[in-house]
Amino acid sequence: MADPMDRYPNLAPLKREPHPSELSFFKENPHVGGMATEDNRVILNPYAPLSDPERNAVALNEAARVFMRTQDFRPAFNLTPDQSASLFGTAYGVDPQAARETIAARILTNDPSGGTPTGDQAAYAKALANALRGWWPSE
Repeated sequence: MADPMDRYPNLAPLKREPHPSELSFFKENPHVGGMATEDNRVILNPYAPLSDPERNAVALNEAARVFMRTQDFRPAFNLTPDQSASLFGTAYGVDPQAARETIAARILTNDPSGGTPTGDQAAYAKALANALRGWWPSE
């Protein structure tokens, strides 16, 4: 499988190493693959048991989240009942915008936890992919 980030070399400046407090969080939460940070960077969890392709998919997922929030490219589609149920009990489940962005990023990276996309969701993910290719974030 090709590295999803290979299609987006322009996103490399978003990556940074985790700060000590972030490393502590990651060590306690190895199920978290990475995150889009408050300083709009992407960090990956060195303690997460992910393959290289999975790690790269997480990086693209988180880069997409940074893009959506910094470029005002916010999804407005509805979630399916299954998607809503999958986010119940998570931080995303109580924030409708975060839930839509989570599902959009998962669809973009072909993460099966995004569920079966609706037509609107698939169209948004395609537009997101195209927009990401033309975005050159600063370091």
